[in-house]
Amino acid sequence: MWLGKFMSATTKLLYTIMLSLSFFNVRAQEDSMIKDIIESFAENLSDDYDLSELTERLTYYRKNPIDLNHTNPEELKNLIFLSPLQISNFFNHLQTNGKLLDVLELQGIDGFDLHIIALLASFVTVKAPLPISDIGYKELVKKGNNDLIFRYGRLFQTQKGFKDLPGSRYLGTPEKLLLRYRYTYGNILSASLIAKKDAGEYLTNNKTGIDYLSGNVAFYKLGRVKKLVLGDYSLQFGQGLTLWSGFAFGKGPDVTSVASKDVGLRPYSSSNEASYFRGIASTVKVAQSIEINTFISYRKRDASLKTSDGKTTLQTIGITGLHRTKTELKNQRSLGQLIYGGALQYLTNNLNLGFITYQSAYQHEFVTGTSLYNKYAFTGKNLTNTGFHYSYTFKNIYFYGETAYNFNGGWAVVNGAMASLSKQVSAVLLHRNYDKDYHSFFSNGVGEATKISNEKGWYAGLNYAPSRRWTFSVYGDYFRFPWLKYRVDSASSGYEMLTQAAYTPTKTFKILGRYKREIKQQNADAGSKYPYLQEVNKENYRIECNWLLNKKVGFQQRVELVHYKKGTADEFGYMAYQDLNYRPLSSKLSGNIRLAYFNTPSYNSRIYAYEDDVLYGSSFGAYNGKGIRTFANVRLRLLRKMDVWGRYAIYAYQHVEKIGSGLDEIEGNKKSDFKIQVRYQF
Repeated sequence: MWLGKFMSATTKLLYTIMLSLSFFNVRAQEDSMIKDIIESFAENLSDDYDLSELTERLTYYRKNPIDLNHTNPEELKNLIFLSPLQISNFFNHLQTNGKLLDVLELQGIDGFDLHIIALLASFVTVKAPLPISDIGYKELVKKGNNDLIFRYGRLFQTQKGFKDLPGSRYLGTPEKLLLRYRYTYGNILSASLIAKKDAGEYLTNNKTGIDYLSGNVAFYKLGRVKKLVLGDYSLQFGQGLTLWSGFAFGKGPDVTSVASKDVGLRPYSSSNEASYFRGIASTVKVAQSIEINTFISYRKRDASLKTSDGKTTLQTIGITGLHRTKTELKNQRSLGQLIYGGALQYLTNNLNLGFITYQSAYQHEFVTGTSLYNKYAFTGKNLTNTGFHYSYTFKNIYFYGETAYNFNGGWAVVNGAMASLSKQVSAVLLHRNYDKDYHSFFSNGVGEATKISNEKGWYAGLNYAPSRRWTFSVYGDYFRFPWLKYRVDSASSGYEMLTQAAYTPTKTFKILGRYKREIKQQNADAGSKYPYLQEVNKENYRIECNWLLNKKVGFQQRVELVHYKKGTADEFGYMAYQDLNYRPLSSKLSGNIRLAYFNTPSYNSRIYAYEDDVLYGSSFGAYNGKGIRTFANVRLRLLRKMDVWGRYAIYAYQHVEKIGSGLDEIEGNKKSDFKIQVRYQF
């Protein structure tokens, strides 16, 4: 009964929004491009991964296009859909043929098909930049760009942690708050400030003041000093084995994504509370093709400490950034962390070489747990990491790799080759070998596990575009773990494979089909008497359609099936959704809505799908159980410089009396939330 009423009400709401918005001119295909890019590359990330850094990066270049005649490899790496081989081929073309007159000239470069050029067109230009000179205080104020965002959100239902419990409970308020400010002056100066409070946290406390506060000032092109950042920053070098903080991709439908696109030093602009450095860092050009990066960072990290016989030790560093309960507040900023080091790089169009070394020093000593899988975990207070990375383009082949070592520990090695076999075919082959005693607190390389250690594997992938209408992608990844892991009490192995086909007969219609299979080994579930590892088999089947009814209405439909099998557990689930998109450029009002139905037996057979959100608030929804998911986003341009976003989202489950667990538990079968965001640009 409830389901029928809910469907009826939702259908009425859907048609009301369709009729009220259909009068606005829309260019949905262009404005949904960022959504498509993010979903294609980021779908293998964890569901709580902060995507704001990537969204902000693409949105920035949409508003401030890169001048292809006055750019560099580092800047083009920010466009995540470009492969390192394409970037290398582009600069070789410029060197041979001179500056571009039109973006369409890219068709003559190996690896640049019409799909890539269409993506690029929204983020690049070939116009010469205006000269900047005689910069003074008045110039900085008058010509600088200011971007101020305030966001408020909360759940409608009351979670168990906010009730008056005798034991552990959430001490703060249920609202989520975020304040983000960014200033830019051309490409020579930027500054940012982010303040955030999560649900359940105090806005301020006696220990830290504002729960999360991050900021920086960055200078560019100061003579030989290419970059100078004061405050919070990220570092990304090589293939991520030695030193990498912040956002990174791995395996995805575009097989070239397994080659990391390192951008070196960047000001930090994410609301993620764990993956950044705090201090001062610089990039200095010491010769024609030689750069040196130096950095020093000190910050307080969250950690669970244990004191015995007057000695304080720790086992893990907290990365959630949550400070809601007495225990979480006690752990907040309880561990001092000092990082210092440097990276020397030789950079040309075809050959890049880099050497990195740095030390991590901690206030207290790491100790391992008693579990056998922790036998090779890091112990001590100081860790020194060093590494060498390279990339070399020879004709139509891009070779790349990295070798990393931690003193008194092990090695991590990755080597790969990416080839443009023809204008229609590109291929990737990659090998990785991570010792079980390799340790790095700042690494994010290609792999099946979350840490760069205890893994060996081979990856092979192929992109094939026989015509402008058809594209095919396929990859296979075999991996094995020589030592034990959490919930895996012996050496194990597995593989992952993906096949995808996309058909785009016109600019307004695209249909996509995908099959993905992953097999791993794991201990039998609790209560089982089976003494050996069991295979965990998960298969996903997806068909998706994107099309424009006309210039005013855009649709996306998806149906996805999942099959999960482990031991006696044999689960089948599915999810189907309909998206309706309205994104007018000339109107004050725009928005989108989703109506989804899902039915999966358990969390093991969950299905992930990207969800539109307020600006910089994109995320992935986890669909498991049985019920309906719907959300609506509305953007209203109140003034020429002010925009307001609103979002309402709800899960309505069937045959459940409680949602969630622990302090997040909600009574009833509905979980709904809303957000409101104001952006002022001046």
